[in-house]
Formats: sequence, structure tokens, C-alpha cells
Amino acid sequence: MRVDGLGLTADDVARVARDGARVELAPAARTRMAASRAVVDRYVAEGLPAYGLTTGLGARVVEQLSADALAEFSRHTVLGRAHSVGPPLPTDVVRAAMLVRANGLARGGAGATPEVAELLLALLDRGVHPVGQSIGSIGAGDITVLAHIGLVLIGAGEAELRGATLPGDRALAAVGLEPLVLAPKDGLAVISSNAVSIASASLALVDARATLDAAQRSAALSFEGFRANLSPLDPRVADARPAPGQAACAAALRALLAGGSLTAGEGRRLQDPLSFRCVSQVHGSLLTALDLLSAALEPELNGSGDNPLVLGDGIVSTGNFFVPVLALAADAVALALAQVASLATARVARLLSAPLTELPQNLAPAGSTGTGMAPLLKVSGALVAEIVHAAAPATLASLVHPDESVEDAATGAPLATSRLAGMLERVRLLVALELVVAAQAVDLAEVETLGAGTRAIHAAVREHVEPLRADRPLGGDVERVAAQLASI
Repeated sequence: MRVDGLGLTADDVARVARDGARVELAPAARTRMAASRAVVDRYVAEGLPAYGLTTGLGARVVEQLSADALAEFSRHTVLGRAHSVGPPLPTDVVRAAMLVRANGLARGGAGATPEVAELLLALLDRGVHPVGQSIGSIGAGDITVLAHIGLVLIGAGEAELRGATLPGDRALAAVGLEPLVLAPKDGLAVISSNAVSIASASLALVDARATLDAAQRSAALSFEGFRANLSPLDPRVADARPAPGQAACAAALRALLAGGSLTAGEGRRLQDPLSFRCVSQVHGSLLTALDLLSAALEPELNGSGDNPLVLGDGIVSTGNFFVPVLALAADAVALALAQVASLATARVARLLSAPLTELPQNLAPAGSTGTGMAPLLKVSGALVAEIVHAAAPATLASLVHPDESVEDAATGAPLATSRLAGMLERVRLLVALELVVAAQAVDLAEVETLGAGTRAIHAAVREHVEPLRADRPLGGDVERVAAQLASI
């Protein structure tokens, strides 16, 4: 894949971060970077004022740097900001962040030397992954976290290579690379970005789309096991009040159920519980939130979020590193995921209720005196509790950062985006749990004709989980299905 600063997508990020897709700097991007670098070099030669280039950073913006100090200042910009703490960033997030930053540099606005982007891409291709802790950014540029990537570029810090953690210089040498000698502004260009937040959001977007598809499938199988009334999925219902995402999700559910007896009007009740009746509305809200996140990501993936920014033949101060829309979109996804999880848990409870389903209580085998699937309600409740707790809006917790009234605001983007990974893991477990329960309901209901889609879903579940014929541990069943969601 050619990195050109213009056409990067979240799917591209996932392919590089997780599948090891090869990358190289596009020739046009190198030319663009060289042109903006010439502006930086002119500012240095003429001693023109430019934040972080010929002046100090933060509150020290009033301090003019001497010509002799510029290159060393660039190096110390990295060394003096690698302060993050806590658990290390996951490798896929590190790889994604490296790609995002290289693409941002390729846009040209950072004024970095082309060699910076080329080394980032070379590290990706050769599997050298800087090790840095994950806590330290408040959403006004992931400076303290990205600085750990910058350390490896200059032969410092630590990097993971083929499962071993090595000093940065040794990791570079092991793959035939040499540390960079940072030119003026290069250090700031490496770290002055939201690349980690953007990376987390990109991976979460890809995963959340897949999770929504899986939630649609689990809901459809629950429709079959519950023998639900499909009138809420009638396209005329959505037309009567066209809420965003509702029609698309209803259409996808109808497609999964097509050809089955439910589509012939064989539902058992005139009106079902809300957890069945309102699936398309709630799933549609997640689809809408994901569209918002996608729209928020596009300018971050392919724009210049640098400060200062090279524009034409000048360098200007900006606030482009501030990403409130990205943070708010991530909050919206988190809240929508909690809604989806809440409905899934409610459907599981309804499936276990004999008065509602006319099936054996707790979906225990006919004639059994066992517990059946009742304890899974505790598991689903525990999962929802964690999901709801994690969904609290991170943007409301953004802290004012008292740096002598210079950096006095934040977006909360790092937390808003990074917490989505844990939420999605739990939603996937909950979806898998619903599939296990719904498959049992389908078996006990002895459904004569399943929809073409739901028949395939049921068969896929049964490839990994046997019907419950006597009490047995079910946690392993749920985890096996969760691991195979993409193929169910």
C-alpha cells in the first residue's frame, strides 16, 4: 500500500495493523514533504519565529532558541516527553498509530523531513514495534504516548521484535536500520498528533461494524426461537418515521429471516416485548453512531492536525490537534453499544421464560429437572454491567490542564476511543451468549422452517456447540462461539 497522506481508510489501518500489509511512501508524498520541509529550512536560516521550531514549547513559547540549539532541541522534544505510564499499548494499536502518523506526515503540513515517514514505514514492514505505556494523553495531542515511538526512531527506548523486547538501537540494527538524526522540528512533528487516538478509533470502527453484523444475526436467531411477530420490521413502519439507521437494520433482519415460517405470519403473539419489537431502532442507532465515527475519522486520517502547520510558504499556529468531534463520536458509539447490549440481555431473559415462550423453563431439555440455561442470565447481567459502566461519556471527564494558561483544555479523545476495545470484547461475548441460548430455543421449539439466513446461523452455532441435553458448564460454549463470530 502506498502512503500518500490523502486516501487512508480505517480498513487500511486494520490491514496494516493486524494483517501486516506492506507499506511504502508514495513518490508524490515525498515530493510534497520536501517542499514543506524547504519552508521549515528557510525559517531556520532566516531566524523567523515559529512555535516549536525557533521557540520553546508550551509556556516556553516566549523563549527564542539559538541556531546551535535547534537540532538538539528537536531530539530533546522527544526525550523530554516520553512520560506515559500504565499498561503498554497493544501491538495493533502501535502499528496503527505508526501508520496514521506516517500518513499525516506525508500530507506535508508537519514540515518533517521525508526520512521520518520512511523510517516509520520501514519499522512497520520489518515488524519493529516501539513499546510505550498507554496512559498519558488527555486529548490535545497524544504527545507523551507518541514520544515512545519517537524514542525508537532515534535509537532510544524499547521495541518489540519477533516476540522479544530490545533496546531501540538494537532493534533497529537487527533489521538493518539506523537511528535518525532529527532535524529541527522533526521531533515535534513525530509527537504532535492524535495518532494513537485515531488509531484506536479506526480499529474500533472496523470491529464495531463486525460486531453490529453479529448482533443482527443473534437477534434474528432469537426471533426464530421466540417465534416473534415480524410486523415491526415491515418497511412501511420505518417509512412512517424514518429514524436514521432503522430501515437499513430492519431490511438486514428481514433478509436473514426470509423464507422462514415467521415471514408467513406465524409469530405467536400480537405484540412482543420491546427487546424484540425495537431491535431495528436500537441497532439503527449504533449504525448511525458508526457513520458519525467514520465521518469524524476521515479528516483525522488524511488531514494535517499539526501545530504549527506549514501552509504555502509560511508556518502558522493552529488548533488542528484538537479533536472534539472524534471524541464525541466515540462517546456516541459507546452509548449505542450499551443500548444494543441491554436489548440482547433482555431477549435472553425472555427466551428463558416459559410463560412467554411456551417452551421448557430456562430452556432445559423436556422432562429434565436440571437448571438449564438460567445461570447465563447472571453472566449476561455481569457483561452488561461492565459495558454500561464503560459507556460513561469520556468527554465529560476532560480535564483542564493548567499549563500556565497555555494548554488549558482537552477533548478526552484517548479514553473515549481506547475504551471501545474492551466494550466490544464484552459485547461480542454477549452476542455469542445470545446465539447459544437462541439456538437452544430453536431446537426446543422444533421450528419447521427457518429463514435461509437463520438456518445457516443455527447450523454454524451447532458446529461449535451441542444442544443442551443435560446440565453442563456453558461458559466454554459461549467463548467458542465468540471466537468464531465472524463465520457465524
